[in-house]
Order: sequence, then structure tokens, then C-alpha cells
Amino acid sequence: MKALMNQYLGQRDWMANVPMKLLAGPLLILMILSMMILPLPPFALDLLFTFNIALAIMVLLVSMFTQKPLDFAAFPAVLLFTTLLRLSLNVASTRIILMEGHQGGDSAGKVIEAFGEFLVGGNFAVGLVVFLILVIINFMVITKGAGRIAEVGARFMLDAMPGKQMAIDADLNAGLIGEDEARQRRADVSQEADFYGSMDGASKFVRGDAMAGLVIMVVNVIGGLLIGMLQHDMGFGDAARTYTLMTIGDGLVAQIPALVISTAAGVTVSRVTTDQDVGQQMISQLFVNPQVMILAAAVMGLLGLVPGMPNLVFLIFTALLGGLAWWLIRQKERQLVEQEIASEAPPAPEAPEASWEDVQLVDTLGLEVGHRLIPLVDARQQGELLGRIKSVRKKFAQEVGFLPPVVHIRDNLELGANAYLLTLKGAEIGRAEAFPGQWLAIDPGQVTGELKGVMTQDPAFGLPAVWVDSSQREHAQVYGYTVVDASTVVATHLNHLLHRHAAEMLGRAEVQKLLDKLKEEQQGLVEDVVPKAISLTVLQRLLQNLLEEEVSIRDMRTILDALAEHAPQQQDPHELTALVRIALGRGITQQWFAGREELKVIGLDSQLEQILTQAMNGNGALEPGLAETLMTQTEQALERHEASGEPPVLVVQHNLRAMLARFLRRRLRHLVVMSQAEIPDDRSLRVTTLVGGR
Repeated sequence: MKALMNQYLGQRDWMANVPMKLLAGPLLILMILSMMILPLPPFALDLLFTFNIALAIMVLLVSMFTQKPLDFAAFPAVLLFTTLLRLSLNVASTRIILMEGHQGGDSAGKVIEAFGEFLVGGNFAVGLVVFLILVIINFMVITKGAGRIAEVGARFMLDAMPGKQMAIDADLNAGLIGEDEARQRRADVSQEADFYGSMDGASKFVRGDAMAGLVIMVVNVIGGLLIGMLQHDMGFGDAARTYTLMTIGDGLVAQIPALVISTAAGVTVSRVTTDQDVGQQMISQLFVNPQVMILAAAVMGLLGLVPGMPNLVFLIFTALLGGLAWWLIRQKERQLVEQEIASEAPPAPEAPEASWEDVQLVDTLGLEVGHRLIPLVDARQQGELLGRIKSVRKKFAQEVGFLPPVVHIRDNLELGANAYLLTLKGAEIGRAEAFPGQWLAIDPGQVTGELKGVMTQDPAFGLPAVWVDSSQREHAQVYGYTVVDASTVVATHLNHLLHRHAAEMLGRAEVQKLLDKLKEEQQGLVEDVVPKAISLTVLQRLLQNLLEEEVSIRDMRTILDALAEHAPQQQDPHELTALVRIALGRGITQQWFAGREELKVIGLDSQLEQILTQAMNGNGALEPGLAETLMTQTEQALERHEASGEPPVLVVQHNLRAMLARFLRRRLRHLVVMSQAEIPDDRSLRVTTLVGGR
């Protein structure tokens, strides 16, 4: 007994801790199912039918005011519950009609009586026709169209998922979005596909509801006639009138909310995702062109002049359309006047004397754009490129180890309309074109179809690409293209050039800020190295050497530890760079071989290595013939190595690394030259491709 009491108390405590909102769904389902079993009084039916109508109106309004399908992601479940509620009410009303229908029209409630008497004037023939028309509209027009749209939408959404995922990964790799935003966008893509798939199936509920309404009507009429004549001794006419009117009222009170719910489903799946709801889209696109209003007014006026037509009605609409056209024309004229006033230049002031304020220093980083690209960088027009550039600078600082200069943006009328120019210390480092409103479909090498558009190359990596319109975006994603907008193209190009020219952007001011930041935690280490062991100039040159070979300088503590050990005996920046690289070897190896147990690299043939060592021990220069042979053989080896999917890393003896890196990277900028001393002892090294080998 005590154990039973403890179990009861435990269950009671558990129920007390459960939030009521978690129980709302199960309780609603149980209540709906109980209506199919338990008899309901007429007043309860009135309340539930009224609630059903109010719920249908609420669902329609919510679907009208949502801006994206995912804003009403619960709609498929709502569609199921509302259909089940209507069917339960039909079962409950059928029970009370057949049991109490002989007592009069209000025996099944005032709502059913009102729909059967008032809406169709007590004429069951008219009511039957109206009911059938509502069922046909719901079943053949709205539900069938919405179901087809949901089916096609689900198919295209599933086909476009790989392309959308690739676009998200491209934005993440380019530093345009963070990990949290990428995770959220992946979840949105998955939820959108689930939503359209659920809507494809949920639309069948409404179709089945319409069929069930027809069957229930036939059962009620036949059953009512039999019960009225056989059990209650009613005449055929009285039984037909009484039970048919009540059945039609029951059918109308269920089919009208069903029609509203079907309309909501059609609105949800047929909308185009924008920043406006459906009402705003229709108003902003239907009533925007005064020429359309003028032509419509002219047609209505001509019809109003035809003899025998309701002239007054047509002329009223002619006046309304003409007035709307006049108002739209006045609005456009007012906008043009405001633009002209805003564009009028103020009178030129008297030219002042020249001063030092007229001296314009060269911007470290600059972006010049043609006039069609100005909306991308205009804060007043919510230009997306400004936010992308901020994200690129932030990601660069996190990966490379110092904050790049601010990008100064200005328009340049000498450039092409869609051209942009990237400058570093006043000199051009990159130039390309971007087309606002269009999308760049980049071919990663495995596409399954061709696109119509402007053929070009991805400005960052040189991959073949096509500028396409928005209408071809989803097709490009289905074909396997990586699709990005114009702002992303410019931001990715900027990110690529920042990494390529990182050494040139690192000045004395940036080095001093790095030391100041490290001094907050390692003050003694910083003071022992700079300026006691080496000067700030030597440290700057050393860090630039690392950046030229794409080595991150985030680990400033390790760099200064190595300098504290070797700088007292060595002051040459290049020799110190080689020693610092050994200290950073684990990080360099991780950068190129992350997640790989075995390091598969390019190596030098033993004979070639001996020749290069002898050249180094001699005058330190390579003969022209040997230099050309070395470059050609390295290019061939690198091509074979990259074809196998391995990182472009060449590992050589420590004394050869600096010379080969300077020589080979003149032409092969993506080649990484590492020394054997930089490889950690706990990593397995395997030479899979030889330079100079047969």
C-alpha cells in the first residue's frame, strides 16, 4: 500500500512539473476524439461550430500576414487538426440530427438551423446546390491547385538542397558568415524542405474531407428519411424537408471553414518569398502602374455606354479607376520633383587657399566601384557589401593574426559601369566585374548542365563561371554550380587578395599593436626580445617573411620564445625566419595536413638534391639551365600530386628550403615548401611524388 501511495505521489509531482503548453496538444486531440464517441448537447455544438469558423479565419489571416513559409511552419499539423475537428463535429452533428431531428430545426443547435434556414432561405434544393458548388470549388479548384503547387515545390526544394548547402559552405569558407549563422541557414534549408514535403501530404487531408462531407450528407439524408418515416411516423415530405435542411445546414457550417482553410493552404504554398506579406505584394504590384488603370477605365467606360448594360455601375468603376490613375500620376510627378530638388547642386563657394588639409595620403586598402555597383556599398540603400567586408576583415584577423587596414570605398566614373578595382597603397592588385541583381554560377568541375548567361571566370580562384538571372538560380544549384550573389563575389575576391598580400599590409604600427597585446599577458617575454635582442624593424621583416609563405603569425608567444633563444647569436631576418619556422612546425603542419595521419608530400630526387646542395655550397646561385629544368620538373610533379587530392607541399632539407621557396614560388604561388626539420617527430612522413625522378 505504501508503495502504491509513493507511486501515486510521484506521478502527481511529475504532472505538476509539466508545463500546460506541453499538454495542450494531447488534450486537444483527446477532446476531438471524444466528440466522435460522446453525445453533445445542441448548445455545445453551437460553441464548437462557432469556434471552428473562428479558427479557420485565424488560420487564413496568419497565412496572409506571414512573409516566409517557415513563419507558419506548423501549418501542416494545423491542417490535420482542423480537418479532424471538422470530421468530429460532423459525426457529433450526424448523431444528434438522426436522434433528435424529428423535434424540429433547432434540435441540432441554432448554428445548423441558421445555416439551413437563413443562408438558403429554407429551400433544401437551393441549399443542396450551394453545398455541392462549395464542395466542387474546394475539391476541384483550390485543394487540387494547392496540392499540385506543394508537390512541385517539394520536388524543386529537394533538388536544390545540395546547391544551397554548397553556397552556405562557400560563404563560410570565404569568411562572409560565421559558424552559428551557417548552422542556422542549414537548419532553415532542411526545415523548408520538410515543410513543403509535409504540405504535399497535408493537402490530401482537405481533399479527403470534401469527399467525407459528400458521404456524410448522403448518409444523413437517407438515414433521416428512414428514421423519420419508420420510427417517428412522419410523412415523406415532412421528413425530407426536416432532415434535408438540417443536413444541408450541417454541411454548409463545415464546408465554409474547410474552404477558408483550403484558401489558407493555397496562399501559403503559392506565395513568393519576399520582405512583404501577400497583401502588400498584391497592392504594391497591382496598383502601381497608372497606364494599366487608364486602360482599364477606358474599357469599363466603353462597356458602360453599351445600351442595355447597367450603365451606372460601369461608369462608377470608370470614375474610380480614372481617379486612381490620376493619383498615381501625381505621386510619380511629386517624386520626380523631389529628386530634382535633391539633385540640384548648391552654388559653388569661393575657392579657398590651398592648405595641408588638401594633402591626401594614400589609402592602404581601397575599393573603387563603377556607378552600377554603388548600391552595393551605399549604407543608405542597405548595401550588403559593407557588412561582408567587415566579416572578411574579422575572419582575416582571426586566421592570420593581425587586423588588416580599413577598406576605403569610393566611386570611380572612369571604370566600367559594373567594374570594380582593388588597390593596395594606391596600386592596383585586382580588377573584375560584378552584376547587381544577378548571380555568379561557379563551375566546381562536376556540373551536369549548361546555363545561359555572361561567361566569365571567378575573380578569386579563376574557375569558369556564368552570370545568370535570378530565374536560373535554382536550376544552377540543381546542376551542381556554386551560386553566389554580386556582394559575395567582391567580398571573396577581397578575402583572397588580403591573404595574398598580407606581408605588404603588415607595417610597424601593426607589429607594435601585436606586441602591446601580447605584453598584457607576457610583459617580461616582450621586453626581453624587443628591443633587447632584436629591433622592431627586424621583427617586422621576420613576420613579413612568414606571411609571404602563408604562415599565420597568431602564435606570437612561440615566435618570441624562439627569438629569445636564437636572436642573441643571429640577427639576419632570413636566418631567424628559418629558426622560427622550426618552432612553428607543428602549426604549419596542422595547417596543411589537418586530420591526416600520414603526410603524403612531394620530395626531391637524391641526385637532384645533391646538385642543389653543391650549388648552395658554391656561389649560392642556380645555373639558368638547371633553374629551368628544376622549375619544369616541379610543375609536373605538383600537377601529378594535386591530381591525387593531396596538399601541394614539397619537403626538402633544411638548408635548401629558403632558396627553393624563393625560387619556386615566383611561378608556383600555391606551392608550399617545408623543411624536414619543421615536421614534428610524431607525424609519419611519406614521399609519394618525386621532383626529378623517373
